[in-house]
Amino acid sequence: MAKIEPGNGLKSAESRKSLRGTTESLALTDGEGNLFGSDSELNAYTSERQTDKYGFIGGAQQYSEQSAENIPPEVLRQREAKWLDMLNNWDKWMAKRHKKMKLRCQKGIPPSLRGRAWLYLSGGKELDSQAGDPKWVDVIERDLHRQFPFHEMFVARGGHGQQDLYRVLKAYTLHRPEEGYCQAQAPIAAVLLMHMPAEDAFWGLVQICEKYLPGYYSAGLEAIQLDGEILFALLKQVSPLAHRHLKKHKLDPILYMTEWFMCAFSRTLPWVSVLRVWDMFLCEGVKIIFRVGLVLLKCMLGSQDKLKTCQGQYETMELLKTIDTRYMQEGFLVREILELPVSERDIEKEHLASVRRWKETRGELHCKSLPRMHGAKAIMAAEPPSCQDLRQNPTIIVESPLATKSNGEDKERKRTKEEKNGKKNSFPTPVAAYLEPSEPSPLKDTALLGSNQSLSSTEHDTYL
Repeated sequence: MAKIEPGNGLKSAESRKSLRGTTESLALTDGEGNLFGSDSELNAYTSERQTDKYGFIGGAQQYSEQSAENIPPEVLRQREAKWLDMLNNWDKWMAKRHKKMKLRCQKGIPPSLRGRAWLYLSGGKELDSQAGDPKWVDVIERDLHRQFPFHEMFVARGGHGQQDLYRVLKAYTLHRPEEGYCQAQAPIAAVLLMHMPAEDAFWGLVQICEKYLPGYYSAGLEAIQLDGEILFALLKQVSPLAHRHLKKHKLDPILYMTEWFMCAFSRTLPWVSVLRVWDMFLCEGVKIIFRVGLVLLKCMLGSQDKLKTCQGQYETMELLKTIDTRYMQEGFLVREILELPVSERDIEKEHLASVRRWKETRGELHCKSLPRMHGAKAIMAAEPPSCQDLRQNPTIIVESPLATKSNGEDKERKRTKEEKNGKKNSFPTPVAAYLEPSEPSPLKDTALLGSNQSLSSTEHDTYL
């Protein structure tokens, strides 16, 4: 493996432990070169800008009509009805109609149901808050303001978004004290919080860290290095020209794919594309992340004309840091992902080969993580029945328009009978799973409210 040089986006191997937290200060710009150095300036900026449909007030991931597919309202309503039917009969759909569910994830989950669907797909459960471990609290606090600073949920220091993000990240350090906190977990948790309550987001984070991307956030980053080698091996099949170019210039995969994989592309793609990728990722597993990486590498380095502009290592790295927007647009990217012939079997085959080479050259792996599971069906099959509480306690209790006519007639007869007997028709009231924190959040005023640090969404964090 090539030596990782500081300045290429990732620190050297000797200082990789610094990836698990940071103290560096950043500078926040509005995307037009204007710098914000104080909270008052930032608040004035947010009041002048229009929030987009996803909550962004600026930045590279703000919604753009050019990068999104236009879905007619009537089609969206039909998809919502279908998803409601699936969510109300989740066990049956997962067991008997998983292929149809996968196709619906590929088409995109309706925004109104995306949070609940992600929780069901990942197999998440409720959170019981505990006191934080002081060893990680300070590191987490310093990272809160850097997660999607142009999103209305996280723009205010000490606001509800940052408070919930703190709770989720703190809870994970208690859940896995041997791992603690890794900076790349923060954007993952932030994306989940945009779509679900903190308790659900926590268990979604647990599932991603333990089932979808096991070992990614452990000390040493061995799992991400192994997946880098897998990506490079698969690239040889998908785009031999891009593979030869990267090999010629000795560009180790970890130099360009670390942020992609560890953040599940949440900091790389336009937001509409992020959501579509996550829909498929949570349904089908890590192969989607590999496919996205392969598509981007193929599109950027897959022809002689494109390689003319990057004759050296530096030029190639700069090209991969500024991916052409046309390759990241929702319609184009999703089609390319679905057409790319990379399966779970291909990934596991290369995984075994990479582990064998690792042991031959560097000895035994220090990270003893569980085997990853390829998607929602594998995760649900592996969970004991006692943990499958989603069907028994649905959050959404709505009669689906797809319900059979016989069911409707049965309910009508029952309602008529109850009315004759003088009984009022009653429906179960969903119980909120959102538990209040058992303690006041220990976020320090000096850390969140009185800080004079400048921020930036364009600067790279230490794990990049």
